Amino acid sequence: MTRRDVNRTPDSPRSGAFSRFLSPLLLLALMWAIQFADAVLPGSFTGFGLRSWDLSGLGGILLGPLLHANWAHLVANSVPLLVLGCLVAVEGTRRFWTVTVIVAVIGGLGTWLVNAPGALTVGASGLVFGYFGYTVMRVFAPGRVAHRVLYALIALAVISVYGGSMLAGVVGVREGISWQAHLFGAIGGGLAVFVGRNRSGRP
Repeated sequence: MTRRDVNRTPDSPRSGAFSRFLSPLLLLALMWAIQFADAVLPGSFTGFGLRSWDLSGLGGILLGPLLHANWAHLVANSVPLLVLGCLVAVEGTRRFWTVTVIVAVIGGLGTWLVNAPGALTVGASGLVFGYFGYTVMRVFAPGRVAHRVLYALIALAVISVYGGSMLAGVVGVREGISWQAHLFGAIGGGLAVFVGRNRSGRP
């Protein structure tokens, strides 16, 4: 072992954990920066969101989750996005961004197809539901028994805290809130569990 290796070893677990949880923090910070820019600049960024049945609005699949109708909308999404996003990021930075893209694409396409033609959808709630679906379905992914038990405990905790609001976000939403984004975001998160894993269950 070289002197260089000795100096690096104690810091590697700490720096690895920091880099993992940095990803959801950066994603949330980007959303806040965009909302601030939308508030101070003329016009509105929400027009770049996902517009159903409009081919020119397909770019909103990736842009829509970053945009919010107002500050209250962003604040409501921020805490669950950070908490659930960090639970996904435990498996690594690459895994977090892979899940994020899968949720955005599946959630966006499902919303684009099922929502009323011309309906505009923005907000990170689809990602929130996707991270929720991923955390719950992670129990069923292949892997060591100890890991699956741990994820089962995490899933139970997540369901107890967010389960009611997640169910209400699909079956009991008021007018103007896209249950389609919630439903298909959760489906995307559930499917993302099984994408890119080897037989041991590791991503």
